[in-house]
Amino acid sequence: MSSYVRLNFIRALMHDPDILFLDEPTSGLDPVNARILKDIILDQKAKGKTIFITTHNMHDADELCDRISFIVDGELMITETPKKLKLKHGKPKVRVEYSENGRAAKVEEFPIANLGKDSRFLEIVKNCEVISIHSQEASLDEVFIKITGKNLV
Repeated sequence: MSSYVRLNFIRALMHDPDILFLDEPTSGLDPVNARILKDIILDQKAKGKTIFITTHNMHDADELCDRISFIVDGELMITETPKKLKLKHGKPKVRVEYSENGRAAKVEEFPIANLGKDSRFLEIVKNCEVISIHSQEASLDEVFIKITGKNLV
């Protein structure tokens, strides 16, 4: 963690506040220090602290937040739990990595809805060498774009 970020974060925690406001807390941090900072945030959350985080990093928001609000051009678009946002507005999918006739591996994604009736999916499973199949829930990035119509910066 850079000295400046570390100092500001320590200063924010110094007086054991009940409410913390953190602006892009993991921005510019390497994965090790970002993990340390996120663990501290989760520890504060477990102690009953209220934490407001502004971030463009939807992975951090998903991991750290009980509720997420999307604000666009100063307007509150929606507030909900990460899980409910993904279930209501996202499209879970299955990602299949396969090889056809010994050729280089290919990857295709299929919506989970009606997967058993998807002719292309069934064709791959029956006729190709399946290397891996993974189900994926919708990401908050996808949900943000769907709800707001804007890409994240």
